[in-house]
Amino acid sequence: MEFYHYSVMAKQCIAALNIRPDGRYVDCTLGGGGHSYEIARRLKGGTLVGIDRDADAVAAAKKRLAGFEGLFRAVCGNFSDLRAFVDAPVDGVLFDLGVSSYQLDTAERGFSYRLDGPLDMRMSRNDPISAYDVVNGYEKEELARIIRDYGEERYAGKIASLICAARRQSPIKTTFELANVIKKAFPPSERYGGKNPCKRTFQALRIEVNGELKILEKALRDAVDMLAPGGRIAVITFHSLEDRIVKNTFRDLATGCTCSKNIPVCVCGRRERVKLITRKPVTAEQAELEQNNRSKPAKLRVAEKL
Repeated sequence: MEFYHYSVMAKQCIAALNIRPDGRYVDCTLGGGGHSYEIARRLKGGTLVGIDRDADAVAAAKKRLAGFEGLFRAVCGNFSDLRAFVDAPVDGVLFDLGVSSYQLDTAERGFSYRLDGPLDMRMSRNDPISAYDVVNGYEKEELARIIRDYGEERYAGKIASLICAARRQSPIKTTFELANVIKKAFPPSERYGGKNPCKRTFQALRIEVNGELKILEKALRDAVDMLAPGGRIAVITFHSLEDRIVKNTFRDLATGCTCSKNIPVCVCGRRERVKLITRKPVTAEQAELEQNNRSKPAKLRVAEKL
């Protein structure tokens, strides 16, 4: 399957980054290169570095941005290593934390409970641990914790118990096999209609496999460190756990002196490092939602380096 990915809120992202033709920019989640293409075509003398863990995404982006030789450079790697890939200062950094449509719609990548494929879920196929290893190797208590904490799933304990019971008979190898186990944890009234009962558990496993939440705050702080004054960081999240990390990190970076008002002179030495451009997250417009319903949960937050 050819790599493709709908670039969520592209218009809002470009506006948020306030792109200068001679600026230096980083797309930390390259995907199919949609956001990067919109950045690159606005550059004249500037540069853009695109980073992605998925080699398929990097190859697709290189092809899409082939006309921007000298302006654009693609890197296959993890944005947690941002400092190793890009020299500071930069004028803008973008994170689109969603899973690509290609990854969701390619059965062999194992991300989707709607398609039958091997339990994989690795954003980089070179990573050592897959969803198969988590599902078949983690202790019941750890499985329950992951599903509860990363999926916000109230049936986490029951799902973990059913997984352990099933794998004692034979390893759980495919997405459909896992989905069938998960569904048994839900009462009949919650198995049909509305949201698929597997959604939260699959999200939790994907987050664990790729270490998504563990690396996010550090990557955000590294990006802010690398911004030039007036540079901007824009982050698109797709679930509450990511959004909470982004919101709290931006709020912390935007907080100045915390000394008591009774102290006449600041002794904490704390200074605001960013100002919040979006007090409330930006969401997709109705026209975009009609074109791509996967944009519905997306939230964009933006901050500017002081």
